[in-house]
Amino acid sequence: MASFMLTATVLDATDARALARFYHQFFPEWVFRSDEPGWATLRPPGGGSGLSFQDEPDYVRPVWPGKGSDPRMMLHLDIEVDDLDSATAAAVARGAVLADFQPQEDVRVCLDPDGHPFCLWIRT
Repeated sequence: MASFMLTATVLDATDARALARFYHQFFPEWVFRSDEPGWATLRPPGGGSGLSFQDEPDYVRPVWPGKGSDPRMMLHLDIEVDDLDSATAAAVARGAVLADFQPQEDVRVCLDPDGHPFCLWIRT
C-alpha cells in the first residue's frame, strides 16, 4: 500500500518570495528550503510540513467573510500564540491587516499582504 506524508501547504501569491518573507517573520527559526523566482518554501527545523508559496499571475484576493459571488478563501492558517493582543499588534506591524469581522473572543482573524486570512488564537 502507498504511504502519504503532507510536506507543505502551498499559497498562491502575487510575489511568492515576498509572501514567504512575511511568514518567515512569524517563524524565524524556519529555514528557506527553496527561494527562487516564483517559488519559495519554508520548513520547520525539526522536520514536518511547512509552507510553500508560488507566483500566480491571475491571483485574485479572497474576500473574508465572503458573500454571494465574492472570491472565497480556500483555506486559512491557524497560528497559536501566547498573548493575543501583543501577537495581533506584532502581526499588524509586520504587514498584516486585522479583519473587520472577528467571529470569536479568543481568535483574531488577520489578512496577509495577499489577502489570505490567518487566525491567531490563544488556548483557553
